[in-house]
Amino acid sequence: MPSTEIGVEQRDSVLSAWKRMRHWVIAHAVDDFYQGLVPASIPFFVLERDYSYVAASGLALAATLGSALPQPLLGLIADRWRLTWMAPTGLALAGLGAGLSGIAPTYPMVWLLLLLSGLGIAAFHPAAGRDARRDAGSSATAMSLFAAGGSIGFFLAPALATPALVSLGVGATALFIPPAALMGFVLWRYQQRQQRKPVAATTIDGRDRWAPFLLLTAVEVVRSVIFFGVNTFIALYWINHLGSGQALGGLALTAFLIGGVLGTLTGGRLADRVGMLRTIQFGSAAAIPAFVLLRVTPSPELALLPAVLVGITVNIPFAVLVKLGQDYLPTKPGTASGVTLGLAVSAGGLFVPILGALADRHGPQAVLTALCVMPLPAVVLSLFLPSPTPATAHTAKATVAEEYSDPIGQPGSRR
Repeated sequence: MPSTEIGVEQRDSVLSAWKRMRHWVIAHAVDDFYQGLVPASIPFFVLERDYSYVAASGLALAATLGSALPQPLLGLIADRWRLTWMAPTGLALAGLGAGLSGIAPTYPMVWLLLLLSGLGIAAFHPAAGRDARRDAGSSATAMSLFAAGGSIGFFLAPALATPALVSLGVGATALFIPPAALMGFVLWRYQQRQQRKPVAATTIDGRDRWAPFLLLTAVEVVRSVIFFGVNTFIALYWINHLGSGQALGGLALTAFLIGGVLGTLTGGRLADRVGMLRTIQFGSAAAIPAFVLLRVTPSPELALLPAVLVGITVNIPFAVLVKLGQDYLPTKPGTASGVTLGLAVSAGGLFVPILGALADRHGPQAVLTALCVMPLPAVVLSLFLPSPTPATAHTAKATVAEEYSDPIGQPGSRR
């Protein structure tokens, strides 16, 4: 096929994936915006309300506990019942809790509202991952769009919220409630429409393969530790080691996050061409020279390009791990999404204090040095991941509503 025809085919495939996935991409961006809003707002709680650092870390803990720990259980619930309202409701709760936290008068109320926001995020991911896969079919490109939506939302949170918080104070979090309410309603209506459409059900294999799934989860945890490590210490590395100003340090973080979005999208396209396992292995291995290049570049301006490359390589496996996890657990796509999008990703944050202790003793440059070798466990573990069983497609005559007897929560057929 001539190269021009290949280019047109690739463009059409991306446009087709966007048309199928646009509701989920936007919803994921809005939902994960509130994950980014919490860390962006915590310094303003400290400044305006004289919260101690321990109290501030407690607020971060509330959001993390709410968003991480319940996701496997909520994934099991999403797999047992259709619950088409679960993702829209979770999105709305995420925005309501985070938005109201800034105007809550007491610390316990703020803590509970951030816990509620985390629970909303936890409710969104398993159901959204399950139904996004429904619309994506076998396309890794389509699932990468869904995953990239979350990265975009997390990236936009500090960019949009910080100016409002600086100008209006911590109460400005309430300004960000309407997007959650609006997108929650739009997503609920979309789910209602999809419920009435005939669907072709595609299965990979009738058996859940827990051993490969747990191995994949370990790969995702390693990737998450790396992501949180860079996200936490890259600006400090620029400021304290490379000698840049705060603005350039913030630009380095921005460069890494932009690279993360590009890497997520690139991973989906690669997986559709060379396979999921090769994509995971390539992204994990390519992160090593990217980190080394970042670490040895002495100029803060020139090091911005390696920061983008690090973001790309670290995130190439992200969406592919989510899709492969659902392939390993074909009867439990909600559980797979809850673990790969929620628990495993959040688990990376639990290791940040270890990196913080390393930075306290030897500086943020020691963290970047350690991150140069951190991808090695992911490379080794990914070599033992088995291929998903070849898909056996079949068409289901029933509509989604017939597969699940009651959209508001009555038990239906198992997926």
